[in-house]
Amino acid sequence: MAAPGPRRSVSVRSLSDGCESLEGAGSWDALEWTKNEPVTRPVSHVNLEFLLEAERVVEEVVKIQSAPRQTDKSSSRRLLQIIGKDMRIIVFGFRPQTKQRRVIFDALSRCTNPARIWDLYAFTCGPSKFSNPNPKVRLLNEYFRLLGKGFHRASMSMIEDGSFALSNDLWRISDTNSNYTMCQSYPFALIVPKNISDEEVIQASTFRARCRIPVISWCHPGTGGVLARSSQPLVGLMMNMRSNADEKLVAELCTQLVDEKGSRRKLYIADARPRKNALANGAMGGGSESSSNYFQSEIVFFGIDNIHAMRESFARLRDYLDTHGAASSDGMSSFLRHGGWTWGGGNLSSMSASVSTLGDSGWLIHVQSVLAGSAWIAAHVALESASVLVHCSDGWDRTSQLVSLANLMLDPYYRTFTGFQALVEKDWLAFGHPFSDRVGMPSISGTSFELTRQSSTGSFSSSPMRQSSGSFTPQASNSSHAQNNYSPIFLQWVDCVSQLLRIYPFAFEFSSTFLVDFLDCVLSCRFGNFLCNSEKERQQCGVYEACGCLWAYLAYLRSSEGSPHAHYNLFYDPLKHNEPLLPPAAALAPTLWPQFHLRWACLSESQAGELDAECRNMAIKFSEMRKAKEAAEMKAKEYSVAMETLNAELRNEKQVSSSAMNLAKRASKESAAIKRAMQSLGCRVDFTSSGICTVDVESNPKETSQKLMHSPPRRESDGTLGRDDKSDLSLSITAVADDVVSGNPLGRVCETLCPLYTRDGGCRWPDAACAQLGSQHVGLTADFDAFDRLSINEEYFQSE
Repeated sequence: MAAPGPRRSVSVRSLSDGCESLEGAGSWDALEWTKNEPVTRPVSHVNLEFLLEAERVVEEVVKIQSAPRQTDKSSSRRLLQIIGKDMRIIVFGFRPQTKQRRVIFDALSRCTNPARIWDLYAFTCGPSKFSNPNPKVRLLNEYFRLLGKGFHRASMSMIEDGSFALSNDLWRISDTNSNYTMCQSYPFALIVPKNISDEEVIQASTFRARCRIPVISWCHPGTGGVLARSSQPLVGLMMNMRSNADEKLVAELCTQLVDEKGSRRKLYIADARPRKNALANGAMGGGSESSSNYFQSEIVFFGIDNIHAMRESFARLRDYLDTHGAASSDGMSSFLRHGGWTWGGGNLSSMSASVSTLGDSGWLIHVQSVLAGSAWIAAHVALESASVLVHCSDGWDRTSQLVSLANLMLDPYYRTFTGFQALVEKDWLAFGHPFSDRVGMPSISGTSFELTRQSSTGSFSSSPMRQSSGSFTPQASNSSHAQNNYSPIFLQWVDCVSQLLRIYPFAFEFSSTFLVDFLDCVLSCRFGNFLCNSEKERQQCGVYEACGCLWAYLAYLRSSEGSPHAHYNLFYDPLKHNEPLLPPAAALAPTLWPQFHLRWACLSESQAGELDAECRNMAIKFSEMRKAKEAAEMKAKEYSVAMETLNAELRNEKQVSSSAMNLAKRASKESAAIKRAMQSLGCRVDFTSSGICTVDVESNPKETSQKLMHSPPRRESDGTLGRDDKSDLSLSITAVADDVVSGNPLGRVCETLCPLYTRDGGCRWPDAACAQLGSQHVGLTADFDAFDRLSINEEYFQSE
């Protein structure tokens, strides 16, 4: 036996067969135990891997191997039955006269039902790495989002100095309850109509049970319609008690519609109780509103039963699954366990009876009632732009179910991980659902704080429920009282969420596995989020500082694996359902939640988890293939960029080559032009393959020129005129490229051949110009008179 660990509350009762019952956690094994040893030292032979941090073994019972158990059990055998709130039932068998059963029973009782709340594992485990930030900050951030002020970020300093009272055109955040003086079960901050003052809020609180006035839980950002919540009005037996402040506050929920007519919106007051129950509560001071007293209102009763009916229905469902499942806690054969000739207990009527037993439990009918009521509320807010005020008796059980489920249908944000956390913290934790009472955990009642709370049983004490501001009615705390207040209200709400997830598999970011793990964490007492009965009590107990945070733990699990984690819904598509979910009546027929209801009694029939696992494996493989594809595409993109770069370089090279070829062609044309020009002057020009130019010039340029000018031309065979180009003396001059000879060799050639060039670098023929093309200069040897009479065709020096 390990302690302290995740615990459940326990209840002892005498059974006809001598079996004692302990409500708590357990497994489905029915074992025979033979020896017990009180543990006063570390036990080396016990596997301690399953223990959480700071847990220890307090009692140990050693099992010895025995012969296979017979179907007929001995009447002297002592049994211990443990009933868990997560649908599990475990039965331990003990040999008589060993006192083993009493030792284990006492150990379990001490661990599961400690006398003080500080003895729970959440407090005794020590500092947790899953720190619990103050949820007040998150509540304010959600209020800011609802008012369209999401750009503001809340902080503890803002809470301490009271600077969080923001507002928009219609609503405002009030700090009237900042010290919990007005209502001890409400949060420190409330959203109320902007036109209602704090004094009027306090006056209206005296007309509502537990001072739980009408406040806004959600407001439509476009139409201005709101979803509000409260407790029942204190109208009395004659239904004639009224409150001007309350009526004015409720009337302000019917703000003016945004239309051309400027009419006021309709107000629906949704009473979660059956009508007869509401009238019966009037005898104790409570009751329901009258539509004649509230402007443009309509009263609607949903007929949802109270916490006692839900507790009994859940117990019948648990017994049904234990009796008719594939395995049972008593080890006996159930009607549908083995199949074959024993199927149905040997006849069809047995099977029919088992199915009828499921219907008799009433659990699915209750789930359907909550679903239908929530869908009705969401439809009127979304389609009619109406405002809806929801309440039951105290406004923290059925009201929390209806309001939070309607919020889930109206706002897609609440269907994400962060939004779901904000929804639970707002409509369940902040607005005072009594988790300690409903789940059966210890509270601070009877401690030094002396804070007890009245039971929410649908009836009232002898005195009217006009609770004075800031006071609780003292009440003795005992086991029967705690058992009377236990009810699986929150579990039923999560069941309703799973039904919506089944109907709309693409609308939720989280999976059904997440909901199961979430419920298990709530029931385990491992974290402090769901301890105590109100925000004030959690603050007084120091839960936020001393205990770990459930949300941080679940976020850690998701971050450890990323999107393939089982908490993620593989089919989530936020664009597919970005509007309100308004299921028709035909879609609201609930079924058993396989992953939660059948996971112990019908393990092989609970295929949802296996199906999710297969889908998740496929998703992981698909994700790996997609990553490989992305990597390949990235590589291909890199190759494409490299190819583009190479192509650009190739184009540049082609351009350079083309430019070089053009330059070579131009140089060739220039050389040809120079050659023709020089040949027309009587020079012979020879170009070698190495680029060397050889020019032969006659010895007497003047005579040559005169000979060219005065010698009669001779007619060639083709009819053209020619001259005698023989010279008396030839001079050979060699010019090489610029990069072979330093300086300017062509300039020196020009200086050598030009008769007009002076030694000081001047020219005796100022009006003359050397023949030049591009960067090549050619000096011509000629006298003044010869050049004056010489005619050279200009086309030789034109470049193309």
